[in-house]
Amino acid sequence: MFQKYVFPRNVSAAVHLLNEHRGNARIMAGGTDLILDLQNGKYSTDCIVDITRIEELKQISEENGNIVIGAAVTHNQATKSFLVQQNAAALAQASAAVGSQQIRNISTIVGNVVSAQPAADSAVALFALDAQVRVVSADGLTVMPIENLYAGIGKSTIDSTLSLVTAVLIKKVEPGEGSAFVRLEQRKALTLPMLNTAVKISVKDQRIKEARIVMAPVGIGPVRATESEAFLKDKMPSEEVLQEAGRLAAENANPRDSLVRGSRNYRLAVLPVLVRRALEQAINNAEGGGF
Repeated sequence: MFQKYVFPRNVSAAVHLLNEHRGNARIMAGGTDLILDLQNGKYSTDCIVDITRIEELKQISEENGNIVIGAAVTHNQATKSFLVQQNAAALAQASAAVGSQQIRNISTIVGNVVSAQPAADSAVALFALDAQVRVVSADGLTVMPIENLYAGIGKSTIDSTLSLVTAVLIKKVEPGEGSAFVRLEQRKALTLPMLNTAVKISVKDQRIKEARIVMAPVGIGPVRATESEAFLKDKMPSEEVLQEAGRLAAENANPRDSLVRGSRNYRLAVLPVLVRRALEQAINNAEGGGF
């Protein structure tokens, strides 16, 4: 399956290994997707570059008004992190919903993003949080919006044989801001979501100043509910307003019939309820309700 398994000492060494193997090496952190993909023949590689011993990539830190989540940070780390809970409640909630306890102990936030699956829980939350990613290659460092990472279903714009996503950056929460994540599944663990949604909201003088609403799997990647977001601007968050926001969100959704996730009609019927619940939780957080 592969000839070499290497633990680089730092990011520069990891990128050098990728460049040295000319597209025949792959980055691994948790490996919950990659190992299965290698076994199933989706990918082949000569060298695994394991980044879990690069200390800076295992940290959650605060830097220049951002929360920085390293590429080797696991879902359980994010769930338990005070910085994440206080500044990105949606991500803490989403990370807690991924797989089982054993999977969350090794699967990573960045891996969930780079896999480019349309309903990856932590990726949906990061879309709502307007996150950015740092990408390092032989050409240097690039910072890009998370939206730019999706090229199609299960297809990332990041080539992990040439580039390393070193971190996710999330702006620290401001007064009056809050976020939340809501998931619909058939059971509580080891299952793909039927639907998930994440919201970030800003409230001032009891009115919604800005909202980001993200839904999945209802398109190629996480999908913004742009009509609902526009409707909410400058509205007071009454029950009627939030119900209408949920209804409008469904107009941006295009789910397909699925034996695993449920029928299109069922999910379109349920989606407005999930959006409303996420909005309610995010507003509660924005008003000081906490994680």
